[in-house]
Order: sequence, then structure tokens, then C-alpha cells
Amino acid sequence: MITEADEVLLRRAIALAAHAVTIGDAPYGSLLADPDGLILAEEHNTVRRDNDIAAHPELKLARWAARELDPAVAARTTMYTSCQPCGMCTGGIVRSGLGRVVYALSTDQLIGLNPGSNWPDVRPEGPALYEEARIPIEAFYLR
Repeated sequence: MITEADEVLLRRAIALAAHAVTIGDAPYGSLLADPDGLILAEEHNTVRRDNDIAAHPELKLARWAARELDPAVAARTTMYTSCQPCGMCTGGIVRSGLGRVVYALSTDQLIGLNPGSNWPDVRPEGPALYEEARIPIEAFYLR
């Protein structure tokens, strides 16, 4: 259930996206807030500026949270973001232990507004070489 307080913070994420455009960056913004709505960190997309395909605001915030927040604190945060996180960012968010994500535009809505924004599927192949690949995994986890 998205509340009025959520909408206020979503509008801030949208404002970060709008600001990004004014400085030549892609139109995506995100922030991380504690349970009381206090903004802990903000980011916008800097993929072009940084020449870094991973410089999405959601991933930058997830990495920041994993480094800077105690896991119990991270679990009580909410990420507010102008667009639904992509698969890369979703993976980072899950691993960072954030508690909740609230987004303004869905991926389908984004693609409708910018038809060229959908990435082609890459076909994975595997699993393969189980006996060889398991050795470093077992060496690390089963010591």
C-alpha cells in the first residue's frame, strides 16, 4: 500500500531524475529513507558521465547501504525510485538487504515512453562442468 508519505518521497526521486536531465545525465533518480521518512542518501543515473553501465542510482544506493548501514538498519529502509529497478539493480537491492522498494514508473510504462529502452535477451547456456566448478565453491563455503 503506497501512502501519502510514500508519494512525497517518490516525488523527490522524480525531481532527482529531472535534475539529472538538466546536467546531461539519464532521467533516473532514487533515494533511500529510514522508517520515519528521513532521507539517508540520494543518487541519480550517471551511466553516461561515468562511462559505467552499472552507475544506476538504485545500484549505487544498494551498494552504499551494504557498505554503510548495519543489516538491521538496512532492512528497515525504503528505496524510492523514479522507475522500476532493472534486473541488475534488483539483484543488488536483494543482496544489500533493503526492506522495501517503491517506484513511480513500471518497466512496461518506461518502454512505452521510450520504445528503444528495452534490452535484448541474452540466452544463457549451462550449467556445465559441475565437478570442476564446485571445487572453489566448496573450498570457500565448506572449510
